[in-house]
Amino acid sequence: MAFIPHTPADVAAMLATIGVSSIEQLFDEIPASLRVKSLDGVPVELNEMQIGRLMSERARADGRPLCFIGAGAYEHHIPSAVWAIATRGEFYSAYTPYQAEASQGTLQLIYEYQSMIASLTGMDVANASLYDGASAVAEASLMAVRANRKSKSLRILVPRTVNPAYRRVAISTAGNQGLRFEDVPYSPESGLTPVEALKKYEGEDITALVIQQPNFFGQLEEVDALTDWAHAHGIFVIAVVNPTSLALLRPPGEWGTAGKGADIVVGDGQPLGVPLSSGGPYFGFMTTRTEYVRQMPGRIVGRTVDLNGRQGFTLTLQAREQHIRRAKATSNICTNQGLLVTAATIYMSLMGPVGLERTAAASHARANDLVMALTSVKGVRRAFTGPFFHEAVVLFDRPVAPILTSLANRGILGGLDLSEMYPELGYALLVCATETKTLSDINSYVTALGEVLQSAVRAA
Repeated sequence: MAFIPHTPADVAAMLATIGVSSIEQLFDEIPASLRVKSLDGVPVELNEMQIGRLMSERARADGRPLCFIGAGAYEHHIPSAVWAIATRGEFYSAYTPYQAEASQGTLQLIYEYQSMIASLTGMDVANASLYDGASAVAEASLMAVRANRKSKSLRILVPRTVNPAYRRVAISTAGNQGLRFEDVPYSPESGLTPVEALKKYEGEDITALVIQQPNFFGQLEEVDALTDWAHAHGIFVIAVVNPTSLALLRPPGEWGTAGKGADIVVGDGQPLGVPLSSGGPYFGFMTTRTEYVRQMPGRIVGRTVDLNGRQGFTLTLQAREQHIRRAKATSNICTNQGLLVTAATIYMSLMGPVGLERTAAASHARANDLVMALTSVKGVRRAFTGPFFHEAVVLFDRPVAPILTSLANRGILGGLDLSEMYPELGYALLVCATETKTLSDINSYVTALGEVLQSAVRAA
């Protein structure tokens, strides 16, 4: 466990060197009214054994429920080698590789990560990651404003099929910088964004259109038609993608009948070896075309050779505010989520194209099994027609919240209640299954659901 190595003598020597008599003097510029008098809410210190026991008890209290929740964060199998390597000291304690000669391992890893993400999305160049998928959408919107020089409106079209959390974060982050995020309706039959819903914007100055694939409902959007419409009207396309799905689906770099593809691609890298951990930390990825690279936030690691012809890696583009750009920086919040990117790079290296494809195919198959099993229960049906990836929306004949509570009491996290986000759908539940779910798990869910619905009938 971590410890503070400085003895009282060490502390006294340091204070004497800087010319103060106590640590408290270092904070004397803070007004007394703002300083905490005591830490009554902090419990008495515990030793290592006691801390270990406390953490074990807390972990047991969480239990090991069967999880059928997706909605942007997904439970995938992570090979044990991923975090065994990622938590080695060389990676675990590394952060920003400013000093290239001392950071070749970190720089090479980021270079390999960028190469993999660019290949997976079918784009030319990738940055060294963002906070998460939601902030990546906000950064992509700001980037589109800079890169789409034909547009002056700062208007971003965001279909309601885009993850609501992503939409909220984009508004919070970029809305105060003058960007306007405008909702585009979806078809209640298909759960997709129809091109017809965009017709009213023809002839208007629009900066970018966001397209999520698969969308928040798990449905597969008609990305070619949407991309063609946007490019025909001088509008940038911001693709929001699930990286696992790209092992099966055509990459956004090839969207559109002309094959021009999206202009900016973002998403959350959590499915690539990052565990579900109370909501994070996760990491966001971003890729784009070469002509827009100087408008992309973050860092880019490049490969070169030294005077002796030996391969080396260095930061080749750093458009961040703490370097030299200041007010001209492309972003002032982007970062390199180094540890998570390390895990993702190791995960992709171990899985390879075949492993990723098998994971995606198994997830799709399990989701189909789940939906078929749930809709066999009386009072449950699919909300939308058409293909989906590894999550889908099902409708109930009664409120969903009490059902989820009863399922949770049986050790099953049944999905995400959509009644507040999409009240027009009625009693809607978003369910998800990945390769981690077995037919036995699905049967357990269906059996528990039947018991819950039957007990509700008896109670009535």
